[in-house]
Amino acid sequence: MKVAIDTAEHLVREGTEVRLVALPTHPPAGALPAKKLRKALAAQVNRFSMLQERLYAENSRALLLVFQGMDAAGKDSTIKHVTSGVNPQGFRITNFTRPTATELQHSWLQRHWPPLPERGRIGIFNRSHYEEAVTLRVHPEWLSARKVPSANVNDQFWHDRLRDIVAFEAHLARNGTRVVKFFLNVSKDEQKRRLMARLNDPAKNWKFDPSDLAARWRWDDYQHAYEAALSRTSTDNAPWYVVPADHKPTMRLIVATVVVQALTAMAPRFPEPDANLLESIERAKGQLTAPNDEAGNADGGPTA
Repeated sequence: MKVAIDTAEHLVREGTEVRLVALPTHPPAGALPAKKLRKALAAQVNRFSMLQERLYAENSRALLLVFQGMDAAGKDSTIKHVTSGVNPQGFRITNFTRPTATELQHSWLQRHWPPLPERGRIGIFNRSHYEEAVTLRVHPEWLSARKVPSANVNDQFWHDRLRDIVAFEAHLARNGTRVVKFFLNVSKDEQKRRLMARLNDPAKNWKFDPSDLAARWRWDDYQHAYEAALSRTSTDNAPWYVVPADHKPTMRLIVATVVVQALTAMAPRFPEPDANLLESIERAKGQLTAPNDEAGNADGGPTA
């Protein structure tokens, strides 16, 4: 049986007011058998790989995938599984951590420009420019390190920051970079289970960061900050998808399906060879099918 994913169920339509508590963290129709989900994911990753090859060869447009979510939502593992088998030459993953002292001397968007994907490539932001409109909204005291000139850090301040993000992403779209964004919507109970797994398994201890718990204590504040970002920045050019994250196999399949749909809509094509290239191809065919001495003579070079 073919697994059908209705990605429209997870799309945040432009102008929608998002309330995360009203959106599912479990698969809406329940989790399908793991074997069936793995097979469906493999099929989507295969399609992803073929479309990426065309995008790379076309070399005129790019795709940026943005991943956000609470700690332990599954960002790393989802990126890993969705991109497995895809040519690593064609994409780059950027993990955004705290800005450096040098980065803090510039506009808050400045450090997000260099890792943007080149034409023909796919860029993946694991956390992103949205941290500056979500995490800092929860922790406005951190703005002092950013040397923000405005003294009035109020609702209008954050509204303007989200407008900057919309303008940034609109600029990317006008210049050939498609932006698709994923919020991995994990429940508080499932996050607790995953954090406990990190604490109880020595092989996972390295994943634990004490700041994970600090963010958990501010769960509602983070949810409200994300709701504002999702509501104000989901556009036709750069849509948000809120993906149920409590069941990782289903989450990965949903993300892979959205990526394949985005690339399919872009319809990348292998470039058509011009007359000179066609002539070179025909000459090369003749040289490769001719006896060695004739091929060498056709090249105008030695036959040995």
